[in-house]
Amino acid sequence: MGIYIGIHLTFLAWIIINRLFLPALPKEPRLSAAPLVSVLVPMRNEERNVETLVKSLKNSSYEHVEFIILNDQSTDRTQDELERTIAGDSRFAILQGKELPENWVGKVHACHQLQQAASGEYLLFVDADVRFRPKAIVQSLALMQRKKSQLLTGFPAFDVSPFLSKLLVPMLHFVILFHLPIALANYTKFKAATAANGMWMMFETSSYRKIGGHAAVHTSLVEDVHIAREMKEHGFKVVLANITMSVKCRMYSTNSEVWEGFLKNSYAGIGRSPVLAVGLILFYTIFYVLPPVLAVYGLFSGFYLWIMPYLLTVAQRWYVDMVTNQRWYLAFLIPLQAAAMLGVLMQSMRKSLKKQPYSWKGRHYS
Repeated sequence: MGIYIGIHLTFLAWIIINRLFLPALPKEPRLSAAPLVSVLVPMRNEERNVETLVKSLKNSSYEHVEFIILNDQSTDRTQDELERTIAGDSRFAILQGKELPENWVGKVHACHQLQQAASGEYLLFVDADVRFRPKAIVQSLALMQRKKSQLLTGFPAFDVSPFLSKLLVPMLHFVILFHLPIALANYTKFKAATAANGMWMMFETSSYRKIGGHAAVHTSLVEDVHIAREMKEHGFKVVLANITMSVKCRMYSTNSEVWEGFLKNSYAGIGRSPVLAVGLILFYTIFYVLPPVLAVYGLFSGFYLWIMPYLLTVAQRWYVDMVTNQRWYLAFLIPLQAAAMLGVLMQSMRKSLKKQPYSWKGRHYS
């Protein structure tokens, strides 16, 4: 038990040290120049998100900006809501998405069309379910200028309403701070140490186009990571930042959306490697699913030291939640969060091995 506790203490220390290499958006941003920024938003059946997103865009404090929104063949009232909420604001343009070509992923094709219409020296791709503070754009631009990077990305704070969302979504931050060596990600061109999030990606336009833009990753279900790797491969600097104090997102509104969203990304996100999947299943079972079982045994048998591993997993989760602006009490759910993550990974792997398609927003992907 002493070794087991020691391992968990090491995990906690690693997370704390690793976080030191994750820069935050500056509270008081200072720009060396004020280039035109094109904010690009793909939308497919997003009527519920239009009003709050457009409000965030309109309230942005950065003035040298254009907003381009692509209605990707929505079958709901997305177009009507866009026209109503934009209300003639000259900074906005609405595009109508073209038919999805063969072998293209829907979102990737939408982003590709958006960048073709953009005029900015910087391109900021934003998901429709993102909300952000007025300074978020200028903060991101200022950090890019300070770091001399060609791509800045980050994971927002998450509004987790459905129960399954409370389990799975906060694990995104945990996986980054636990598994990704952020020093390698932010200070080297080492492609394997790369994380990115398509909800918030700001590119220097000339660098983006030199790699071929989204067309270079047109078949990818995890296009954000793959396009960040393309940037590194071409010698450009990628910065993963902590954007949680300025950017927030409600990724999903129902449990079924949570399941479908994670199902299409989890196995693809580890390169469809069954060896890595089995390793992760064993690792998380031993170190994150097992501790509460040991704690209950220790509580009733008088071996109170056996409670420590669970408390240390909660401490790890709590620290991540604290630095990423997440609800602190969700830390106590870490065993259920780990179990849910493994469940969706196993199902995602099963579908992949059986050549069954993944579904998202009425489209199917292999």
